[in-house]
Amino acid sequence: MAETTSARKRFDVWAPFAGSVTLLAAGQHHEMRPHDGGSTGWWTADVPQGVGTDYGYLVDGEGPFPDPRSKRQPDGVHGLSRTFDAASYAWNDAEWPGRGIGGAVIYELHLGTFTPEGTLDAAAEKLDYLVELGVDFVELLPVNAFNGTHNWGYDGVLWFAVHEAYGGPEAYQRFVDAAHAAGLGVIQDVVYNHLGPSGNYLPKFGPYLKSGEGNTWGDSVNLDGPGSDEVRQYILDNAEMWLSDFHVDGLRLDAVHALRDDRAVHILEDLASLGYGIEAETGVPKTLIAESDLNNPRLIYRRDANGYGLEAQWSDDFHHAVHVNLTGETAGYYADFDSLAALAKVLEHGFFHDGSYSSFRGRHHGRPIRPGLVHPAALVVCSQNHDQIGNRAAGDRLSASLSYGRLALAAVLTMTSPFTPMLFMGEEFGASTPWQFFTSHPEEWLAKATAEGRLKEFERMGWDPALVPNPQDPETFNRSKLKWEEINDGDHARLLELYRALANLRRSTPDLAAGGFTDTHVDFSEDDRWLVLTRGVVRVACNFGTQPLTRNMDGDLLLATDPSAAVGNGKLTIPGESAAVVRLR
Repeated sequence: MAETTSARKRFDVWAPFAGSVTLLAAGQHHEMRPHDGGSTGWWTADVPQGVGTDYGYLVDGEGPFPDPRSKRQPDGVHGLSRTFDAASYAWNDAEWPGRGIGGAVIYELHLGTFTPEGTLDAAAEKLDYLVELGVDFVELLPVNAFNGTHNWGYDGVLWFAVHEAYGGPEAYQRFVDAAHAAGLGVIQDVVYNHLGPSGNYLPKFGPYLKSGEGNTWGDSVNLDGPGSDEVRQYILDNAEMWLSDFHVDGLRLDAVHALRDDRAVHILEDLASLGYGIEAETGVPKTLIAESDLNNPRLIYRRDANGYGLEAQWSDDFHHAVHVNLTGETAGYYADFDSLAALAKVLEHGFFHDGSYSSFRGRHHGRPIRPGLVHPAALVVCSQNHDQIGNRAAGDRLSASLSYGRLALAAVLTMTSPFTPMLFMGEEFGASTPWQFFTSHPEEWLAKATAEGRLKEFERMGWDPALVPNPQDPETFNRSKLKWEEINDGDHARLLELYRALANLRRSTPDLAAGGFTDTHVDFSEDDRWLVLTRGVVRVACNFGTQPLTRNMDGDLLLATDPSAAVGNGKLTIPGESAAVVRLR
């Protein structure tokens, strides 16, 4: 493995574009010299790195710019970097065994809106709540440094630095340490497919980007062009930093379909190999999860089966099928999922689009999963997540429009599916707060462009522009913060108890966590709006209709979302908009 950034004892920087590089450290200028006669593009200065030293680099007299591998940016992404020694932290998690993704429940949260304070230390105060909820992993939206005070995190420009408003790198270490002490793993969302629009000085140093080869968010990262060896190592070193220096248990790899890499060995395969290497060295499982809309199971096939070797990937098809059958929305990419048959196919096979025609894309999409190569736990699913909520015009959650009964159906489907369930913060108590798209760009031009672009995007999609909040308005951010006082009120408390019961049931009922694709079977009726999921000796009955449902079923009622549900005389009866879980006799 490459040497982690905590081991750097002198100032080095990769700047193959530079004719000269000057280090500014502690107010003093030091001319840097090329490594190896300049053949590698690396520059060095024989100046020891002290702890807490402010520094930057002047490239051909321009700057100073932050270190591309900066661990701290106390004055923001345009300011000087500050040295930080990750190895100086005294960890208390030597006994942490880690855990794999099989049978786990993931909780996705955004630090800035999870608590009123919006910090890592404040989030750590909620870990006992998450343990009581029954989750196994906390997944943090991106924490790397971005311009401004608040943001979703996907505009990051310095991948090695923890955003100062969250508490900086030492607070991050404290959070992971506390999570491990509570028995929770930590998954970090990382973005390797693009950089944000403000504070990205990497092109001053070298060929980090491929100009003219953009994706949805801007220029693509240079993974396969000239100079890409060092760019790939930059990504791998960053991944190693999280997995080693910061002890995180896994990485969620953002939008891997936007990683443009034509090499024989894809960067995802390199990342998987890195994770396996660290796991072998430490004995602690390291889980890499891809966010992908490709419906390509090669991502999660073993490398000896011509796969990339990642442990898991998101499956948006599950979300789409659940969302449509609960809400009736069929616009855009939801159109193909307007049936219980679509939900049944996803539950049995993992993907709906597995080579089928996608009307949204105007082409066939995806390929089937080979059950012998993949366990269903390799698919991470949800009924809500940051994208599916935040990319709605008003950022409205399911709780804004659905009854308790239908929210409970979403909970049961997610938590009893054969896949790995992921909850989005506040989902578990039906939070009344939206989660909207918010930014804090200090540059007037960027703020204006972001707000106008958001309006145009939703106009093209047919949304009423009056529903779209201004992302730059501080109230858009403040509205998105959870109201924790809700957890004790009415249906909020009732839903929270349901999620806790489902997590406990999943943990105590092997058939809800262990069965493979061939152990899952679904029966349904489009006309009567019911679906029954069979997993081993467990049956999950879901009534999407408004009329009571009676099915032949003899067993023990393990859980019901409505107290009037009953099993007797070989029959299960549940009211409309409810679900029940039965263990067969």
